[in-house]
Amino acid sequence: MLFPAPHQPSVPPRVVVTGAGIVTALGLGWKPNAEGFRAGRTAFRPVTLFDVSRQRVKVAAEVDLPTAPPPSRLSARQAGRLDRASIMLLLAALEAWEQAGWEPSGHLPLILGTTSGGMSLGEAYFRQAVQSPHRHRRQPTRALHYQSQTQGRIVLDALGIGGPVTIISNACASGGNAIGHALELLRRGCATRVLAGGYDGLNQLVFSGFDSLQTLSPTLCRPFDAHRDGLAIGEGAALMALETLESARQRGAVILGELAGYGATIDLHHLTQPHPQGDAALVAMTQACEMAGLTPADIDYINAHGTGTPLNDISEATAIQRWAGNRAATLPVSSTKASIGHLLGAAGAVEAVVCLMTLREQWLPPEIAFETPDAACAFPVVREPRDAPVNVALSNSFGFGGVNATLVLRRWA
Repeated sequence: MLFPAPHQPSVPPRVVVTGAGIVTALGLGWKPNAEGFRAGRTAFRPVTLFDVSRQRVKVAAEVDLPTAPPPSRLSARQAGRLDRASIMLLLAALEAWEQAGWEPSGHLPLILGTTSGGMSLGEAYFRQAVQSPHRHRRQPTRALHYQSQTQGRIVLDALGIGGPVTIISNACASGGNAIGHALELLRRGCATRVLAGGYDGLNQLVFSGFDSLQTLSPTLCRPFDAHRDGLAIGEGAALMALETLESARQRGAVILGELAGYGATIDLHHLTQPHPQGDAALVAMTQACEMAGLTPADIDYINAHGTGTPLNDISEATAIQRWAGNRAATLPVSSTKASIGHLLGAAGAVEAVVCLMTLREQWLPPEIAFETPDAACAFPVVREPRDAPVNVALSNSFGFGGVNATLVLRRWA
C-alpha cells in the first residue's frame, strides 16, 4: 500500500516546516542563499558545463558543487554514480533532514518535482551510443540513473529510510506542486511527516532548446520590467521537511514556519501561452488563500513566478491585480529569478524556501536590475534591499503548458 489509510480528521491538522535545504548558484545551504537573496545578488556567468559557442545566449546560473558528494549512508560505489542533479538534490535533502532532526524510520513519503531529472546522463548515453555504438561501458548505469525515481531512491538510501517516492513533472510548477501535494497528504491524515521539494540541473538539451525558441534573455533577466526580453536559466534544488503541528510539538522540534495554503489549477487557454487575463493563476491564488483562511489583505509579500518573458509577466501581473484589488497598490512583489534564473522543476520549491527566509528573517528580496515597471504592474516591485515585517508570504509557480501552483506560508512566532 502506497500510503496508509487516511484517518480523515474532522479538522485538518496544521502543517509546519521543521527543516529546509537549498542549493542555488548563490551558494550551498540556507546562510549563503539568504545573504544573496537579501542583497539581490545575481549569479549569472558564462556557461562552462557544455559547449555554447553556437548558442545565441551564453550565460546561466551555474552552481559551484563540492569536489566530492556529501557524506551520507551511500556506499562509495553509489556516490560515484551521482550526476550533477542528484548531488544538488542530495545536498538539499541532507540539510533539510539535519535541520528537522528526524530519525530514520520505515515509512517517509518523498515527493519530488523535476522537469529533466538526470538529463545529463541521458545526453552522455546518447553521445556514446552515436559515437561508439558497440561500446556499452557505463551505458546501463546511465540508463538507470537517468530516471528520476532512481534519484529519489538514492535520497532514501542516503538518509537510511524507506517509503514511497512520488515524482511530479508539471513543468515550472513541479516543485510547488510537490510541496502542495505533501500538504494535502498531511492534511488528509495519510502521513505525519513528508520530505518534499524539487530539483533540476543545467543540461545542454534544455538550455539549447530554450535558446532556439529565443526565450532566453540576451541581456538581463528583468521580470516585470517594461524592457524585459526573456528569461535566464539556472539550476538548483530545495526540499522541505514537513510535518503536522502535533508531530513537531511532540518531539519539541524547532518550527521554521507554517505551510498554510495551496492552490492548483490548469490553464486551458493555449498549449504554451498563459491566459492574457491570468484566469487560472487567479483561481490558484484564491484557492491557496481560502485554504489558509486568509484574504489578499493578509499577504505581506508575493514571490512571483516572474520569468521575464513578455506574455508570462503580463498574465501574472493582471492576475495579481484582479486577485488583490486595492491591496495590489501596496503589496510588495519580486521575482528571485532575477538573481538565480529559472530553475524549472526546482523553481517552486526554491522560491518557497525563499519565502520561508523572508518570514524567519524579516526582509524582502529585491530585483536589483529592475528599472521601468510594465504598465500592467499595479503593484510595487521590490527594487532594493530592505527589512520589512513579513507575516504571510505567497509563492506563485505558473508552468509551461498551463499548470499553476500557489503556496501560502505563514510566520511562526
